[in-house]
Amino acid sequence: MPLLNTGARIPVCGLVSQYNNTALPDGPDRLSQLMGTILVKRLTIKGFIIFDDYAHRYPEFAHDMAKWVGEGQIHYREHAVDGFEQAPQALIDVLEGRNFGKMVVNIK
Repeated sequence: MPLLNTGARIPVCGLVSQYNNTALPDGPDRLSQLMGTILVKRLTIKGFIIFDDYAHRYPEFAHDMAKWVGEGQIHYREHAVDGFEQAPQALIDVLEGRNFGKMVVNIK
């Protein structure tokens, strides 16, 4: 937060690593410090949910993204596991942040 420019805009989309939390993390409460930074730097923080807010643009996205991936302009990483029996552990790994990129379960 200290490195953000005055007037920065911060998009928030997805909190998968937090879904199973039942309590606040250990440590000091830094909410007042966070709020002070938001105020002094005049930050804009906006949450959005892709398909609630942008579903109408999905066809445009799919068309453009397919083109860019095909042309090698977009690079991505997948974490792949083999076999349907690995699916439960793969989901646990996603929820606990043990994968990098999209988790894929290859079904044989």
